[in-house]
Formats: sequence, C-alpha cells, structure tokens
Amino acid sequence: MATIGSLFGGHAPFKQMQDHMRVVRECAQAVNPLVMALVASDEDTLRAHAKQIFELESRADALKNEMRLNLPRSLFLPVDRRDLLDVLHTQDSIADTAEDIAGMFLARDMTVPDEMQETLVQLTARCVHVVDLAAQIIEHLDELLEVGFRGRTADTVEILAEELNTAEDETDKLERLLSRQLFELESQLNPVTVMFWYQVIEWIGDLADHAEKVGNNIRLIIAR
Repeated sequence: MATIGSLFGGHAPFKQMQDHMRVVRECAQAVNPLVMALVASDEDTLRAHAKQIFELESRADALKNEMRLNLPRSLFLPVDRRDLLDVLHTQDSIADTAEDIAGMFLARDMTVPDEMQETLVQLTARCVHVVDLAAQIIEHLDELLEVGFRGRTADTVEILAEELNTAEDETDKLERLLSRQLFELESQLNPVTVMFWYQVIEWIGDLADHAEKVGNNIRLIIAR
C-alpha cells in the first residue's frame, strides 16, 4: 500500500490534510484567549483575537478548497476519497465554529456573569484540548500511510483516539454544568441574552464534538 501510495501521489492529500488541520488547530487555540478577554471585559484584546480567528478561518477555507480541487480521483488513492473529504469537512467545521464564537462576541455584549466565569474558562480550555488531540492524530496520517495503516503507529493513534473520547466526555459534563448555571440565572438576565448564551455554550462544546468526529473517522479508516 505504501508503495502504491508513493507512486500515485498518495502522500499529497495527507500532507494537505495536515496543513489544513494545523491552521484549524491555531484557530481553535485562539478561542482560549478570546474567552479570557471576554471574562476580563478587555474589548481591545477580544477584538484582536477575533481578528486572528477570522484570518485563520479564511486560511483554512483556502486550504480546504485547494485540497478539494487537487484531490486525486485515481483508484490508487490509498484511502477512499469520500473518507478523506469527510475528515476534511469535519476539520473545517472546527474553524467555522471558532469563527461563529468570535463573531458572536463581537456582535453582542456578552458580559459573563460571575457565576459562569470559571466554568466557561474550564470548558473552553478542555474543548480546545480535544482539538489538540485530534490534531495530534492527523499528524500521524503520513506515517500511517507508510506502514499501511497497521502496526505501532496505528496503535498510537488508537491510544490518542481513546484519550480524545475520554476528554470529550469531560467537556460534555462541563457543558451541562455551565448550562445549569445559566438556567439558574435566567430570571436575572435579558431573555435574548440567555438565548445567545445557550448558543455560545453549544458552539464551544461543538469544538470538541467535531474534534472527536475527526478522531473517530480516522479510526474507521484504520479499521478498513
């Protein structure tokens, strides 16, 4: 498989996938200081990190479109083209979600109630950690190709995927905790603000959900 992949350009899509995920990872990582700036009511810093996220998301889009255009349709592609496109789409959803979060923080006054601040910061950090784990898995793609998706590298990816799934479960618990804290504050907040906060909480959780799907998709590729 490795020989066929090398002869027919099999490495190129994997390198492009890794390049894309590196930008996606940067985009997600910028959500941490974005949320910290929101908690601190530091509008200038918030705007700076939002701008960074917008620029990274745009770069991720460009890489995604380039890969779609150049992805071989050859029967000799080591992995089903549809599987690669599924992973690419899910990776890109992480950057899109980061952009949604940044856009919301710029568009509305999303002052964080004191009771929610600690959990919000924890949830964001854990969700970004899950994205980091997914990015580590993607970094092994070219190695997986070299060894025919078997052996020690495949075992390493399985371990990372298990760690990713466990970490994502932790984010679900934090997301539920933050939602309960918001529920207890509903009577004190503007109803529209409450609605948007529930949306933001869901989006932050989506960072981890999309990252988990990336890891699970790679596990499926290995299993085949």
